[in-house]
Amino acid sequence: MTKFDPALSARAAALREKIERAGYEYYVLDRPSLSDAEYDKLFHELKALEAKHPTLRTADSPTLRVGAEPQSALAKHTHLVPMLSLANAFTVEDLAQWEERIVKLGGEKVRKSGYVCELKIDGAAVSLTYEAGVLVAGATRGNGVIGENVTPNLRTIRDIPLRLRGTGYPRDMEVRGEVYMPFSGFEKMNEKRVRAGEPVFANPRNSAAGALRQLDPAVSATRPLRFYAYQVALRDGGVPAREQVKLLESLESWGLPVAPHYAMARTLADVHAWAEHVEHHVRSSLDFGIDGGVVKVNDMRLWADLGVVGGREPRYAIARKFAPDIAETKLLKIEINVGRTGSLNPWALLAAVEIGGTTVEKATLHNFELIRDKDLREGDIVQVKRAGEVIPQVIGPVPDKRDKKRPPKPFEPPTRCPSCGSKVEAGAERGMLYCLNANCPAQRLEAIWHFAGRAAMDIRGLGYERIQQFIEQDLVRDVADLYDLAPGKLLKLERFAEKSATALVEAIEASRQQPFSRLLFGLGIESVGEIAAKQLARHFGTMDELAKASLDDLLAIHGMGETIAKSVTDWFGRAASRRLVEKLRRRGLTFDEPRPKSSGALKGKTVVLTGTLETLSREQATELIEANGGKVTSGVSKSTSFLVAGAEAGSKLEKARALGVKIMDERELLKLITAGAD
Repeated sequence: MTKFDPALSARAAALREKIERAGYEYYVLDRPSLSDAEYDKLFHELKALEAKHPTLRTADSPTLRVGAEPQSALAKHTHLVPMLSLANAFTVEDLAQWEERIVKLGGEKVRKSGYVCELKIDGAAVSLTYEAGVLVAGATRGNGVIGENVTPNLRTIRDIPLRLRGTGYPRDMEVRGEVYMPFSGFEKMNEKRVRAGEPVFANPRNSAAGALRQLDPAVSATRPLRFYAYQVALRDGGVPAREQVKLLESLESWGLPVAPHYAMARTLADVHAWAEHVEHHVRSSLDFGIDGGVVKVNDMRLWADLGVVGGREPRYAIARKFAPDIAETKLLKIEINVGRTGSLNPWALLAAVEIGGTTVEKATLHNFELIRDKDLREGDIVQVKRAGEVIPQVIGPVPDKRDKKRPPKPFEPPTRCPSCGSKVEAGAERGMLYCLNANCPAQRLEAIWHFAGRAAMDIRGLGYERIQQFIEQDLVRDVADLYDLAPGKLLKLERFAEKSATALVEAIEASRQQPFSRLLFGLGIESVGEIAAKQLARHFGTMDELAKASLDDLLAIHGMGETIAKSVTDWFGRAASRRLVEKLRRRGLTFDEPRPKSSGALKGKTVVLTGTLETLSREQATELIEANGGKVTSGVSKSTSFLVAGAEAGSKLEKARALGVKIMDERELLKLITAGAD
């Protein structure tokens, strides 16, 4: 029998604390304090110590996240309190009827309590049993009363604490939550499986549920699983807090991750506003699936009085369902668009499907390596997700729905440009192919369309079809040729009348007055977006000064990266680019940037911006502050003069409050600048 050694026990305890703290900082706070090498060193020391002295291994040891033996079967687990399902509300009227029912049962105090709105994670429901703050068991939902004990598998999820942090948690409790798989992790996992010759998984939700039920925890440990907590059940059936919103705050203080974007709503109108915002503005930016929100009566003391419907649906909460943002449809064809820089950009032509209230027939495929990694084939049934308000993306194929007898052929990337037939070459970027023919019609079309765009020269009425018509008739070879067009030339073309021809020529003429920054963006230099174009135009002032700038000159600009700097010097270094600049000069375009008027009201001031301002974009606000003598920095510190906060301000606002930094909104900023100009 090994003799107890207090020094070794203390060392093991210290290692456990350091490793768990590092995991919490990395997975929950997203602020790692240890490097991977430092973390691995501590972990291996603890593992070796426990192997030599098994009595030192405790129930909360981080080594249990990967070190459990495979199980022969999953044991049953009875939940302290049944895990119930939620009724659904699909419309404003459904929510109003729900409120009417619970107010009838509980009185006006239900309405006065307000509601807590939380994201409804599309994952697998689990319960975690903590005794004296230590995780002792974890189970799937099962039938709501009895689930399967998957404790070793849940221990592999890095953001589930093996020991709770802080104080004030109940001695015996079950934490309810959702295990999910992020979209980014799901895609990387499938890419690895394709490279290994293994079948890909169908979707993140099923993959998360399947990973939980693995008999070998080592397999679960390889899956990118994450966890969010949302509820606590007590052995005596009591409530763990007076308010649900306070419970969520407590869960976070105990080291349990809580889904973002939860909010307190005083009225049902506030609930509707929250749901609209999440469905149409937040949902597309999330790295995990949600299928709605959960609305709960905030005062938890009222829950028992409101009761349960049919033994399965609590009245105190309801699911506010959203239109699905993931759907299955057929991949009809993989098409290729040639961009203005010669890049071959694949995209998916889909059988029309409704996603989130919008009919989708096209989706981005990013690059050819992604098509290979996901094993996408024409004719596949695929899952499609809205990746934003406009651009959907293909998550991957549904392998079970692929024809086993006559499977579609793997997609072969093109060897020649689909527009001009020139041989294509691989680019520096992963999976990208390029047409190097500068006279490629598709490249000219895209370059002119970009030049005429609203963010560039803003030539109204000059759309895709018009540009294509000009190229086919050999009226326009580059963007400078637009300024040689006259109504008489246009009237000879189809679909042009005197009024439309005159209007287009006038719009082209008006664009000569656009500032240098817009012209620079319109030239379509690779990697030079709107913000970079404004920064370059403001710094150099004129086209001529920018054209003769060296790589070092460009890199000396604050925030200017090597990719943009090299793109600019390469572009101006080409003879064809210099000829285009001279053609534009002869046609009278603006080659210098007007200097913004300055009041000097912010001279010597250091300003930080956070959230969404009322009327100014982040770039416009930055330009305004700098034009008036101020300096914009990204981080809040004691030296910050003031913070300008807009809607949905984040952690910078809290830090500013903690440091006593002055906080103002956009109106106060504009008032300060205006007063300085008087």
